[in-house]
Amino acid sequence: MIDRDLTLRSLLPAAALALAILAACGDKDNAQHAGGPPGGGMPPPEVGTVVVTPRSVGLVTELPGRLEASRVAQVRARAAGILLKILFREGSDVKAGQPLFLIDPAPYKAAHDSAKASLARAQANLIQATELAQRYKPLLDANAISKQDYTNAAVAQKLAEADVEAGKALVQTARINLDQASVTSPISGRIGRSLVTEGALVGQGEVTPLAVVQQIHPMFVNFTQSASDIMRLRQALVSGKLQRAPGAEAVVVRLLLDDDTVYPVAGRLLFSDLSVDPSTGQITLRAELPNSQGRLLPGLYVRVRLEQAQANDAILLPQQAVARSNEGDSVKVVGQDGMVSTRAVKVGSAQGNQWLILDGLKAGELVMVDGFQKLRGPGPVKPVPWQTQAAAGPASAASGSAPSAAANVASAASR
Repeated sequence: MIDRDLTLRSLLPAAALALAILAACGDKDNAQHAGGPPGGGMPPPEVGTVVVTPRSVGLVTELPGRLEASRVAQVRARAAGILLKILFREGSDVKAGQPLFLIDPAPYKAAHDSAKASLARAQANLIQATELAQRYKPLLDANAISKQDYTNAAVAQKLAEADVEAGKALVQTARINLDQASVTSPISGRIGRSLVTEGALVGQGEVTPLAVVQQIHPMFVNFTQSASDIMRLRQALVSGKLQRAPGAEAVVVRLLLDDDTVYPVAGRLLFSDLSVDPSTGQITLRAELPNSQGRLLPGLYVRVRLEQAQANDAILLPQQAVARSNEGDSVKVVGQDGMVSTRAVKVGSAQGNQWLILDGLKAGELVMVDGFQKLRGPGPVKPVPWQTQAAAGPASAASGSAPSAAANVASAASR
């Protein structure tokens, strides 16, 4: 009996060891069937990546600007008198030639009637002088009157003709003065507030301003660009490092309003100034934009986006893929073995919500965009295509003080 107990006690450790080995094998099989790595460890974390794909990119420059009416006319009183009526609604659209103000026309009408009467008298005198000269002509041929009498009659006719012409000029002047009593709009546009009220004495000794009419369709936007940026852009275009944007003879201009919305209608660049402002080193440019709905107002601050050049084989990355610091800019690159490495890159300016990468990457490489928080040490990762919807949101635009895209690319190319 004692030998049997000793035998059982000696077999128990061996049985326990066998059961442990069988359990470990079962866990390994379960982990492999579940898709986990051998040994039962955690699977590689999934990270969102994009494939580096060089392509042609239009280099968009963003500059600050101010809106200006395409035509501005000051309505002034050219006739002196008492203002009787205001014939428009403030802030409304008016047409060229539309009556706006009425100045008391009574004195000008009286002057016009007097000038017409003087003209009628001169015309009557001309008829009489002409008939007398015609009667004297045959009498002179018959030597019935002296040559002096005929000469006097001919001179009287000429004087009467001159009086008629002077009378016509007086009537025309009186007509102009009478018409100026009704003040009309010189251009079509939108009129502001009235600068005078009924009963005011206007035009007495000076040309009184009455209102301002501005044509806001189309609108002008005036903006400036650094002369050094323009020179670098031109050098890069001449050397072939950059290509001229399609339709560069009529550069397309987009407006970014103060609420960060893009104005839906594109404009066109009209001209750039021939001289550089010596105090700022800037060149003034002007663009024209349609404004049929009157959404744009003169004096409004805007940001102007224009495409002046095009870079071939350019690389764009989502901004969240680039880590920017005082030590430099870098990205996370996923190798073919799934290992992640840090790569220093050279960043240009922003193109919407993407960075323009000037150097440091090659075509076909995988760059991490999200999943940085999933990295656990030097282990491998599982790259998956980055979903752009995850990064949807307002586009981050380059600030007006940042160097232009064309200047960055041209400068980097020249170095």
